Amino acid sequence: MPVGDLAPEIAVLLTAAAALLFASFVSRSWHWFSAVIALSGLTVAAILLAQQVGRTGTTFSGTWAIDGASVWARFAILGASGLCIMISPGWFATDRRHGEVYTMFLLSTLGAMALAGAADLLQLVVAVLLSSVTGYTLAAYHRGWAISVEAGMKYFLVGALANAVLVTGVVLVTGMAGATGYEPLASAFAAGLEASPLLLAGLAMVVVGIAYKLGAVPAHAWVPDVAEGAPVPAAAFLTIVPKIGAAVALARLVAVVPPDALPIRSLVAILAAATMTLGNLAALWQDDVRRLIGWSSVSQAGYVMMAVAVIGLDAGAVHALLAMVGAYALANLAAFAVVADLRGRTALVDYRGLFAARPLDALVLTLAFLSLVGIPPTVGFFGKFTVFSVTIGAGYGWLTLVAAVNTAVSLAYYGRVLKHAAFEEPAGTMARLDSATLTGVVASGAAIVALGLAAGPVLGGLVDATLLP
Repeated sequence: MPVGDLAPEIAVLLTAAAALLFASFVSRSWHWFSAVIALSGLTVAAILLAQQVGRTGTTFSGTWAIDGASVWARFAILGASGLCIMISPGWFATDRRHGEVYTMFLLSTLGAMALAGAADLLQLVVAVLLSSVTGYTLAAYHRGWAISVEAGMKYFLVGALANAVLVTGVVLVTGMAGATGYEPLASAFAAGLEASPLLLAGLAMVVVGIAYKLGAVPAHAWVPDVAEGAPVPAAAFLTIVPKIGAAVALARLVAVVPPDALPIRSLVAILAAATMTLGNLAALWQDDVRRLIGWSSVSQAGYVMMAVAVIGLDAGAVHALLAMVGAYALANLAAFAVVADLRGRTALVDYRGLFAARPLDALVLTLAFLSLVGIPPTVGFFGKFTVFSVTIGAGYGWLTLVAAVNTAVSLAYYGRVLKHAAFEEPAGTMARLDSATLTGVVASGAAIVALGLAAGPVLGGLVDATLLP
């Protein structure tokens, strides 16, 4: 059990403690430096994580997986967390607890990393709980604002129910299979484990528990409220970072079950179709841009789950999953960075004349929406293209058709925002938040195009990504 296998996670944990201690002993005017500490710790964690590239195996008695999927996902988690922290100092500058927020970001990052590496049902539960508890705090961080408190409360209530369902499912699976580790479970299925109704019910409940972190049906109700009410950097974080870890966690669980043993893939496919359809239909009626992005995030979870549904059925399912979740994360980050740069403007009418008043923000928002739709040359096109390809190849043509229709529907609500931005007069002056947030806007927008143009080498690097059961 080499402790070095958890070196990136340990670096994140120590950085969280360092940021909190620093904020506790300096004046509020210096709390912004906790963000520098946090970014430095994430950089160190990424360097340590780079030492695990190319490794495949489990550690800590089979409870922790080190493979291509977990390494890539943890890189994405660290990068997305870094961008969320980058846009935070200006937003939290007047908050009395400014320095403490970075500790919450880092601890929630740790929970997402644990999700990506979980190779045991009990480890999965711990990861979900760590990610959830810190998420509740981030969602309601503006405790003097009723909408933020409501967002945190809804996140907590949905999370309490979903986590109870998850734990109950783990108990049922453990009781029926006699193991919590994914390797023993995979061996038990290979040896002809009886596919009892209780085992299927347990697995389904675990899927629902992970769906909560994905923001997917049936545990999706918190997403639009958090997108609207949480501080913008926290809203970006909570709709992106846990989703990366949860996507890999769900794929790893599905990989344990042979395709002919239990219909878990069909369950995930049905949830994927329901998630993208509900998210897109609900987004059509939104006049609040942050809620619109929240419902869009729900729909994007459905596209991510398409790749999960065909794990073990198509050889390209893993790299399609990684490509899709990475493309989504980058586009959603860009959209929220623009909202933050506009100092939280959220009403649809506030985006009138954005191209005239703030052309750079308008351009990046356009790139983000184009990527979420999946239009070339953005990185989102290649994410959706790979997902659609593997889904068709695995025999889920009906799911691909549902996804294509939903993609067409999404053009309506993204286009409605851009119509206001391009063809109407500005609603008034639009002050910028700060230079760090502007840097985050530029970096995320540039990455959407750069990774889209370099999609061939990037996808080629993901082809050999492994996913251990």
